[in-house]
Amino acid sequence: MSSAASTPTRTVPAGRDLTLDLVRVACVVLVVFAHILFSGVGRGADGSILIERTVEKQTWFDVASWIADIMPLFFVVGGFAARAGWRSAVRKGGTADDFVRVRLARLARPALPLFAFFAVAIGATRLLGVDPALVDTVAIGVGSPLWFLAAYVLAQALAPQMMRWHERYGARVLLVLLVGAVLVDAVRFGVVRGVLDVHSLPADRYGVGEELFGIPNVLFVWLFAQQVGFFLYDGWFRERSAWQLVAIALGVAAVAVFSVPLVGYSWNMLANQWPPTVPMALFAVVQAAILTLLHRPLTALTRMKPVRGAMFVIGSRLMTVYLWHLPMVMVLIGIELLLPVPMPYPGGAVWWWTRVPFLILVLVAVWLISLPLGRFERLPPMGATRFPGATPLAVVVFALPALAITAYGLDLPLAIAGLVGAVAALWLTGGFGAKRRTE
Repeated sequence: MSSAASTPTRTVPAGRDLTLDLVRVACVVLVVFAHILFSGVGRGADGSILIERTVEKQTWFDVASWIADIMPLFFVVGGFAARAGWRSAVRKGGTADDFVRVRLARLARPALPLFAFFAVAIGATRLLGVDPALVDTVAIGVGSPLWFLAAYVLAQALAPQMMRWHERYGARVLLVLLVGAVLVDAVRFGVVRGVLDVHSLPADRYGVGEELFGIPNVLFVWLFAQQVGFFLYDGWFRERSAWQLVAIALGVAAVAVFSVPLVGYSWNMLANQWPPTVPMALFAVVQAAILTLLHRPLTALTRMKPVRGAMFVIGSRLMTVYLWHLPMVMVLIGIELLLPVPMPYPGGAVWWWTRVPFLILVLVAVWLISLPLGRFERLPPMGATRFPGATPLAVVVFALPALAITAYGLDLPLAIAGLVGAVAALWLTGGFGAKRRTE
C-alpha cells in the first residue's frame, strides 16, 4: 500500500489495500462527527452565548469513548503505510532523509495555511475588541486536534530507525516501548500526583500540572502503535485465526479496563489521548486485531462505487478535512448566532436530530475550502535540504509549536510560532519544491 492515501487519483496501484484507505477516511469522518457532538453552542435565557461539551455530559459517553476513540488506529495504519513506503523507497534508492522529508512535507504544507488563518483570525479579534474569554474558549477548542501533527510527524520521522529495530529485534521493541510508557505513567500518576496531593498543590501549579510529566509518552505510546502497524504489514495478525484475534482483542481490552482503577486513568478514553497513556497503546493492539477480523467486509465495501467515490473525494484532501473541520464548525456556528433564528438548545431533541445534517454541512464547507487549499496536499518535486542535519531540525521546529498549543492552548503567539515553524520546516527540507532551472 502506498503511504499517499491522499493522492487524488482513481487509479488503484497494484497490490494496494483499499481497506486501509477506507479506514483512514472513516476515522477522519468519525473525528469530525465527534467534534460536532462536543460543540454545543446556544443562547442562555438571558441571551448570552452558551458553550459546552454536550456529548461529554451524557451518561453513556465514557462507555462510547472506548468504542469510538480510533486514534490508536491512525498510528497503526500509519505504521503499515510507513513500512510499505519505506520498502518502496529503498527499492528506488531513496534514503531515510528523503523518506522523512516527504512525510514532513505532507503534514507541514497543509498546516501552513491553517496556522496563517489562526494568526490572522486571533489577531483580528484583538483589534475588534472581542471578549478575550470567548476568544480563548474557541481558540483552545479549535487548536485541540493539533497534537496529532506533532505526534504523527515525530513517529514518522523515527519510522526508518524503528523499522530497522523491528527487523532485528521484533516484539522486543514493542516490549521496551510499553515498559517506557508504563514508567512514564507511574511517574505521572504515582509520584507527581502523590506530591501534588500531599502538599495540596493546585493541579496547574506547573503550567500544565501532571500532564507535563506525561509528554514523553507522545513518543512511547504512539511509537508503540506505529510498531503494531509494522506487524500488521508483515502479516502477523493475518496469520492468526479468527478465534485467536478475538482472544487477543478481548484479553488486551480486559487489561486496559483493569488498568483504569489500578493506576487512576480516566474512564473517558479521550482524556487518555493527551498526553497518551498506556490504555492508548493497548488499544492499538485491540484495534489492529479487530481491523484484521473485519478485513473481508471492509474489502466488500471498497468495491461499491459510492463508497470508493467518497474514499477518493475525501482521501484526496484528508489532512485538509482533519485540520479545517473545527474552524469550519466554529464559523458555521457563528453564522447561526448571527442569524435572527432560534438555535436548538445543546443536548435537546432538536439539537441531536440536526447533528447528522450539520455533519454533512461541515463536510461540504470543508470541501469548498479545500478547492483552493487542496494544492497544499499535492507535493511538488522536493528541493534539496539546506545543510546536513536540516531534516531532524525541521521536524523539531514543526512539532514543538503543536505540542505547546496542545499543552497551553492556542493563542496569537503560538499561532505565529506554528506558522513560522511550518515555513521554516519546509524551507529547511526543500518542501516548497525544487527551483526551476532557467536557461
